[in-house]
Order: sequence, then C-alpha cells, then structure tokens
Amino acid sequence: MTDRHSSSFAPLVRATCRRYWNDLLSIYYANTPIWRVLKSFGLLFFGFFCWSAAGLLYSYRPDWTFLYYVMAYGFALILWGPLTHFVILPVAIRLRRTARHPVTRTFAKKASKINLTVFITIVLILGTAPISPMLLDFGTLLEDDDRQPDVNPDLDCVVVDDLVECSLSDPTAIDHVVVTSGDRTLETVTDPPFAFAIHVDDLEVVVGQQQFVVELRDEDGDTIRRYTRSLAMIDEA
Repeated sequence: MTDRHSSSFAPLVRATCRRYWNDLLSIYYANTPIWRVLKSFGLLFFGFFCWSAAGLLYSYRPDWTFLYYVMAYGFALILWGPLTHFVILPVAIRLRRTARHPVTRTFAKKASKINLTVFITIVLILGTAPISPMLLDFGTLLEDDDRQPDVNPDLDCVVVDDLVECSLSDPTAIDHVVVTSGDRTLETVTDPPFAFAIHVDDLEVVVGQQQFVVELRDEDGDTIRRYTRSLAMIDEA
C-alpha cells in the first residue's frame, strides 16, 4: 500500500512542479507591453525591498556579512529587472523569429541563460567587493531603548593621508566614544569634543570593505548611538 501511494505521489509532484514551472516560464516570456510594465515594476520594487531590508538588518548585525550578497542582489535587480524585460527579452524574442545567421540564432536561444549568468556574476562581484552607492547606512537611524532622544550628533569623517579623522558635531550627553573594527577596539575617547583619528591599516577588511564602528556611550557604558562607516564611503581631504 505504501509503495503504491509513493509511486502515485511522485508523478503528481513532478506534474505539479512542471506545471508551475511552465506557468513561470510563460510569465517570464510574456512580451506584451502590460506584462513588461508589470514585471519590470515588480522586480524594481522587490529589488528595492531586498536592498533596503538587507541594509537595515546589516546595521543591526554588522557581523552578518552574507547580507552583502542580499544587498547586491536587490541593488542589481533594481536596474537589471527593467533592463531585462524592457530591452533584453524583447530583443531576444525578436531575434529568435528573424535571425538568419546561425550564431545569432544560437545567441537568441541562449539569451535567457546568458542574461541570468551575467546577472549572477554581477551580484557575486558586488557582494564580494561592495561599492559605495550600494551600501546603505542606517546606523544613524537606529535607536537603543536607553538612548536619550536629544543625542543626535553628526559624525563627520575624512581621509587624510593614511588616517581617518572623525569628529562629532555635538558632544552633549556623551560620556565616552568607543571605536572598533572587527573584534578590536581601536580607540576609546573620553574627553570632549571626542575627535579621533585611526590608521587606515588598522581597519579590518570584511568582504572586501575596510570598516569601523563608532559607539557613543553614556556614563553607564550603554550605547546611546552607533555608526558604521566603510572606508569607501569616506571622502578624502
């Protein structure tokens, strides 16, 4: 009885998966103007969601470096989704019908796989070596439960030769500042205005990015504000 049920269940699963896959392909290759718009805007919003959500989560958990790849996926999808369904796919479909040269016909038949390969390659490159526009900094928006509501200074940093020099716009209500990179504490600044300088070579490299964290703490040692800065995001003097 069990074998009969198993033998009848497996073909049903395969048929269901095949049907959904064919439905997915039919949507992917749908080339009417309304479908192009729907698919492009759908991927655009999904990409923006992945990008911003991963950036926000990374602000809470900077040790979760795999989020770089989620950010890269969303960031690339914002541009690549509309490009695929407004340009690449319509051109490929047209070439399938009209191309006479064997190379062109082969390229048109494999256009989807080539397009997907290029997209994945871009995501892997961006996830491994993130560029500055891809990195969203939500650190200044995060608030701890014990943070005083009026503690909101700007952290200004600039690269001078081999040093990263930083200062706070307002030292009010801050007891001390702790600067870390990776698992190491680089600086503990106890005197206002809490300006500090750290050497570029001391910054830990995380998935291709040198970065550091600045925590503003109160007299109890509790963090009242936290900033994450990547070296690529800081301008040179």
